[in-house]
Amino acid sequence: MHSQILIPVAIDHEPMVARKIEIARALLAPGGRITLLTVLEQISGFVAEFVTTREENHLTARLLSRLEATTGGATDIEAKVVTGKPGVEIARFARDNGYDLIVVGSQAPGASDYMLGSTASRVVRRASCSVHVLR
Repeated sequence: MHSQILIPVAIDHEPMVARKIEIARALLAPGGRITLLTVLEQISGFVAEFVTTREENHLTARLLSRLEATTGGATDIEAKVVTGKPGVEIARFARDNGYDLIVVGSQAPGASDYMLGSTASRVVRRASCSVHVLR
């Protein structure tokens, strides 16, 4: 059983979240915690120059709100949003915060990513804890 489980959530893979939470709950020790994490890639400098930043358009707050809604009010699940490269930041966040399991989703096998999606494969290679890959 695991006491700290991290579930990375890609914006375009939200339908998989309920299944990831179900798996995490089955592997969670009594009193354990689950964290949903979305990693936003930073906008390139040359693009940022042309973007008007307004508080109501800030994606981090909007994503955090969506993640919190996904928890359904569960007291053992929290939501976090960080910035960086997903394959790197997920593993770093898990290591720096003492997670002992990452439940990551993988795309269905296809011609371009036969074994794992690119983010899932980066997490598996970099993680310092166990990784459960969900298809």
